[in-house]
Amino acid sequence: MNSPQHESAAAKFRSLHQSGCFVLPNPWDIGTAIYLERLGFQALATTSAGFAFSRGKPDGGVPRDEMLAHIREIVEATALPVNADFHAGYADEPEDVAANVQLCVETGVAGLSVEDSTGRSDCPLYERKLAIERIRAARSAIETSKSGVILTGRCEAWLVGDPDPLHTAIDRLTAYAESGADCLYAPAVTDPNEIAQIVNAVAPKPVNVLVSGFNHQLTLSGLADLGVRRISVGSGLALAAWGAFLRAAQDIKANGAFTLLADNAPSAELNDLFRRT
Repeated sequence: MNSPQHESAAAKFRSLHQSGCFVLPNPWDIGTAIYLERLGFQALATTSAGFAFSRGKPDGGVPRDEMLAHIREIVEATALPVNADFHAGYADEPEDVAANVQLCVETGVAGLSVEDSTGRSDCPLYERKLAIERIRAARSAIETSKSGVILTGRCEAWLVGDPDPLHTAIDRLTAYAESGADCLYAPAVTDPNEIAQIVNAVAPKPVNVLVSGFNHQLTLSGLADLGVRRISVGSGLALAAWGAFLRAAQDIKANGAFTLLADNAPSAELNDLFRRT
């Protein structure tokens, strides 16, 4: 049974998708979730890669139950709505996707995404009909839960090197929208014209765009002008933290120098932040 808090978070998250454009940053642990909430963001999303790296695993290397425990941990760390990066639903067949989506809903998330990447080099995307059935199954599980959770349908065409990613993404995302996805997402699209085509193809349903190091030139105002409703940064913040760590550690090892530590976050500021939680 859903708690009033769960229903409230889902309703708040849904309202954010109705108009305008908002940023959905991605913490990878309790501390980063708390900081992003204190900074004033309106909602958060988990990052499968950011969490995996913190566990010494590659993206996709975290098993379902460990990921569910992490998602619940982030949900419980913040009063903000949380969207779960739920990979491909941790299953191939629609009925198994539905069962796993139900488990994800039970963590208290306000939204979750299901992607169409198989993780296999010989067939990187699920066959179109199966991919659509998987979205329908996820939708059915959410409806059964009566949670109001936002379902994001993801097409991984750009990430898997599809030969015609725009055509594939538009074809699939429109089908996912018709099959019950509330929000549509094609990670790694960078060209503003292609983003606008995706927005127009699935309208009036909202579109999420990923902004990270590969397309950091995009801006909130520019994406809003294209009609994008939601911007996430995926593993971007985690990679920023890793970048600073790698540079400092490598400088210490190679040069015996500690100058990069001068840019560290003040421990007093973090102590004060977490003392007030």
